[in-house]
Amino acid sequence: MIRPLSEEDLEAYAILRRQSLVEEPLSFGASPSDDVPVEALRASMRRAPDWMLFGAFVDGALVGAAGLLRSHHVKTAHAMHLWGMYVAPPHRQCGLGRALIDACIAHARSLPGVTVVQLGVTSAAAEARRLYEAAGFRVWGTQPDALRYEGQAVDEHHMALALV
Repeated sequence: MIRPLSEEDLEAYAILRRQSLVEEPLSFGASPSDDVPVEALRASMRRAPDWMLFGAFVDGALVGAAGLLRSHHVKTAHAMHLWGMYVAPPHRQCGLGRALIDACIAHARSLPGVTVVQLGVTSAAAEARRLYEAAGFRVWGTQPDALRYEGQAVDEHHMALALV
C-alpha cells in the first residue's frame, strides 16, 4: 500500500531513512550525521501539499519512501523535486518503487501550475535510474564528481519528467 506519511509515521521513516543512508551511501547526498532530524520533518509536513512524504507499506511496516518538494520561489514554483527515494532491499522488484514514483507524479499533477518533476540520481544507483526512465524521466545533464565517500566519487544525473 502506498500513502502519504503522517506525523505518526515519522519515527519509522527516520529509521528507514537512516538505513538508506547507511546501506547506500553513494546514492544519497545526505549522510546519517547530517540528515534532517524528525523535528524538522514534522515542521516540513506543515508545508503540504507542497512538501510530501509518501510511504510504501507491507503488512503495516514502512518499507519504502519518497519525498516530493515544490520550490517556494515564484520563478521555479512550476517544478517539484522528487527526493529520498528508497525501498528496502527485501522489498525491491515487487513494484513498490514504481508505485511510489507514480504516487509522487500523481500528486504533482494535482497541484495547479506544476509542470515538471525533477530529480537527481547518482551513477551508483543504476537500478533507480532505470526505474525513473521507465516512468518517463529523461536525463538532461550530468554533474561529474558530484558525491564523494570513502575515496569513491560518483556522478549525478539530473532527470526531469514534463507533466504537460
